[in-house]
Amino acid sequence: MKLYYLKGACSLASYISLCEAGLKFDAVSVDRQTRKTSDGEDFNQVNPRGYVPALKLDNGEVLTENVAVLNYIADQAPPGKLAPPAGTLGRHRVVEWLAFVNSELHKTVSSLFNPAAGEEVKTYSRTNLSKRLDWLDKEWGKRQFLTGDQFTVADAYLFVVFGWLPKVGFDTSKWPNLKAFHERLAQRPSVQQALKGEGLA
Repeated sequence: MKLYYLKGACSLASYISLCEAGLKFDAVSVDRQTRKTSDGEDFNQVNPRGYVPALKLDNGEVLTENVAVLNYIADQAPPGKLAPPAGTLGRHRVVEWLAFVNSELHKTVSSLFNPAAGEEVKTYSRTNLSKRLDWLDKEWGKRQFLTGDQFTVADAYLFVVFGWLPKVGFDTSKWPNLKAFHERLAQRPSVQQALKGEGLA
């Protein structure tokens, strides 16, 4: 497998998950400006939509979109390591969290990085994001991870998105449970491996 990533982007969740699963893969960086990959390809030919993650499978097919890629990685991992088996309620809970992180957190934070977004849009995004994070921090309780005591691909995704918040002006100490989760995950071997692989640690 070959993972195409942008340094520090949402593709880091896939990088972490592949490391956590112990799967063999090649990590290929994409230049933000030229869209050329570190192995000389035109990334727009890999994924015409132009964004990461893109996971090239051993048969040559390319899988895109965070929720799909992370579910695929979970299915290639040892049973139960990154998600409960497909078709179980536990697996649907992981998908539920993936969808929440993707639609309610990731896309909202993304607008704050966009220089073309007006202040009205950014104010709305900050308010909406704060509400979602307030709810999640309160909901967290004594759990270790999103679904309880088991690390899943959804946790890798949340780790990445929460890590963006200081870069767009949020004081993450407002959400102590989430901040503690993020600090704890930052020490996880798979996370350290992925951060080093992307040159972030």
